Amino acid sequence: MLMLSADVSAAELNLSGSRPNIIFVLTDDQGMGDLSGQGNTILRTPNIDAFAEQSKRFTDFQVSPTCAPSRAAIMSGRRPFEVGVTHTIKQRERMALDVITFPQALQSAGYTTGLFGKWHLGDESAYLPQNRGFDEVLMLGGGGIGQYKYGDFKANLENPYFDNVLLHNDTIVKTKGFCTDVFFDSALAWVNKQRKANKPFFAYIPLNAPHGPMYAPESYKRRFLEQGYDETTAARYGMIENIDDNMGRMMKMLGDWELLDNTLVIFITDNGMSMAPINKSGEMIYPFNAGMKGRKNSPWEGGTHVPSFWYWKGVLTPAEDINSLAAHIDLYRTFVDLAGAKIPDSKLPPNGHSLVPLLENADTKWVDRKLFIHKGRWGDGLKSQITRGESKYAGAAVRTEKWRLVMSLVSNKVEYFLSDITVDPGETSNLANMYPEIVNELSAAYDQWWDSTKKYLVNENRPNVTPEMQPMSVKYQQQLKSKGIPDWTPDI
Repeated sequence: MLMLSADVSAAELNLSGSRPNIIFVLTDDQGMGDLSGQGNTILRTPNIDAFAEQSKRFTDFQVSPTCAPSRAAIMSGRRPFEVGVTHTIKQRERMALDVITFPQALQSAGYTTGLFGKWHLGDESAYLPQNRGFDEVLMLGGGGIGQYKYGDFKANLENPYFDNVLLHNDTIVKTKGFCTDVFFDSALAWVNKQRKANKPFFAYIPLNAPHGPMYAPESYKRRFLEQGYDETTAARYGMIENIDDNMGRMMKMLGDWELLDNTLVIFITDNGMSMAPINKSGEMIYPFNAGMKGRKNSPWEGGTHVPSFWYWKGVLTPAEDINSLAAHIDLYRTFVDLAGAKIPDSKLPPNGHSLVPLLENADTKWVDRKLFIHKGRWGDGLKSQITRGESKYAGAAVRTEKWRLVMSLVSNKVEYFLSDITVDPGETSNLANMYPEIVNELSAAYDQWWDSTKKYLVNENRPNVTPEMQPMSVKYQQQLKSKGIPDWTPDI
């Protein structure tokens, strides 16, 4: 286990096989602009800002436009369509069973693994995290607390985000308190057990906040309401400030437990901002988005460019930016590389890159590549009536180190918008006519990738599942009849 002082030079650093503990915090629908350190003047996030100041920071970190696809890419190391995930509902969030996840690889290398929060990659038994690499699990059903229609527990409709019913390993339990507090408390209690047992661990804390519906403790909403902000804004920003407090509390406890010297802590979000316009005393304000165009569920930079802060006390250089293009598909190989584990033999092996060379030296020469982005969600009978074939260019993009090509379908005609992200991160100028050769190169590569994904779409055209027949609902009713729903609190 690597333990180095802060003055170790990049040339001396060798992180492969260093076997740190890893704590990975992933928030839901929180964009680059949802941090005061990124320029938001309404929010206060001093703990995450301080964490970022002490961290190595990937300044160009890309994910998917929505949550289940990002989670699938993280767990598989592949683009989400390549593991069957094309939506967040309708059974199209289920990650293909041929995937061997990176937590499974970590387990094979002697790591203990835990998940505390939102899985959102399938709730049937074979798809659950307990069967995909996690030793300890506390999770909500479906993609959101209170989303009974899409797979969460019906009981959570009564008091969303408070005193929730969750699945703890194999038992459905009733928890006490605000959901984010519960997930952090549970993760910290578990981490402390691993510390006492002297076991290397991977703790995954994928929060459901600040995803809607918008609920927060009154104490976190009060400041915003007193300033004249609407209830929705107060609740969403209250959720974010609660996350910030929990991050600060977690870092303090890790320090008290003397874990920071051998623990890598990561903060990332799953897609761009999702927030309604702000109403302050009757004045409408567009939410701050760090100067980026687009937001969640869009192919623009604001839909996929997220914060990515990596802290390892005395090992990673603090306050250093890594400007190379990185993505969620890179996390699999990175974690396996750090753990000294082997990439498992699989029909769907990871195809991202290990970020370890960049963590060792931010100036490492990095090979440029093309990242393919599509918001999916075709033919869902909700917002999208068109088929997969018809939606090929509806909400698609290709990203390289320099370029972002966004493709849109307008009146059945494909429109291209090309930006040089290095000089125009806000995507204000369309350079498609100036650089037709770049448009042709990127669009041709996209066409080839799109065609290659058809064979992977194992969840398409699945039948609708009624709320009462969703896996968690069925399990809840069975357990309620057999032994009831016990109260549960983490022993922290």
